[in-house]
Amino acid sequence: MTTGTLTPPRKEQAAPDSPRPARRSRRGPFLAPYLFVAPFYIVFAAFGVYPLVFALQLSFTDWKGAGEAKFIGLENYTYLLTSEEFWSSLGNSAVMWLLIVPLQIVGGLAAAVLLANARLRLRGMFRVAFIAPFVTPLVAMAQVWIVAFDTDYGLVNHLFNLVGLPDVDWLQSTAWAKPTLALLFLWKTTGFAIIILLAGLQAVPSDVYEAAALDGASRKRQFWSLTLPLVRRSIAFLVVVQTLAVFQMFAEPFVVTQGGPYGSTTTGGLYLYNHILASDLGTGAANSFLLVLLVFALSLLSVRLLRSRDE
Repeated sequence: MTTGTLTPPRKEQAAPDSPRPARRSRRGPFLAPYLFVAPFYIVFAAFGVYPLVFALQLSFTDWKGAGEAKFIGLENYTYLLTSEEFWSSLGNSAVMWLLIVPLQIVGGLAAAVLLANARLRLRGMFRVAFIAPFVTPLVAMAQVWIVAFDTDYGLVNHLFNLVGLPDVDWLQSTAWAKPTLALLFLWKTTGFAIIILLAGLQAVPSDVYEAAALDGASRKRQFWSLTLPLVRRSIAFLVVVQTLAVFQMFAEPFVVTQGGPYGSTTTGGLYLYNHILASDLGTGAANSFLLVLLVFALSLLSVRLLRSRDE
């Protein structure tokens, strides 16, 4: 019996380690959304936040636009709060608000209800007619207003004379200057109010009115019990926007009356402009922040008054 020699088993050579796939950095996908929105925040910080902070700092200084700004604390605010001209400009704006906003809400809502009626003929033409003044340049229409309401050669006084009425000093009288400007503002912005209210009306489901009609509710009852409560938010939004617009009103009195006669049409916005024109930038900045606080308080009051009971 022959015996063979035993050969030791060969050790298998381990395969060389295969290269592991490199891990992808998660920083790229994580930072990508922020990089996309970064331009907006950069522009907003440069043209929104920085001017606001600078104006707030400027309101505590005496600066004429050149040289070093001198810190004077609350003197600008004290001067404005004790100035008769400042309170007179706010009073003029308040009177303009009373002449504009209530009438615009009532008239705009009535026009929106009519335009929401599908059976109304020529609805498209009426909508275009209402929105056309809103997109018309204000300066051009202000010049038309100056000519139309001229005391001696104006069209309005000419029509008055045809029916035996005397001439009226529309733009030279302290009693009629504010109503004339309010009429221009109404003519210019009522189309915007109609759009907002019409959008609120069209958002109301038609099932609500059908159910009310089945219950025997009249059109008048539907308006007071359904339409008004359901468009309350649109009305509140419109009141806030128009309050801001009225107290910032500048172009209308600047072009038509230059703030006269005797300061009767100097609004809060025009009074602020007068400080900037006189290079009194510190007082102008303080005036702007006082206007912001006033408009914010009035807007908050309007929203609370128009808020529904369930909210």
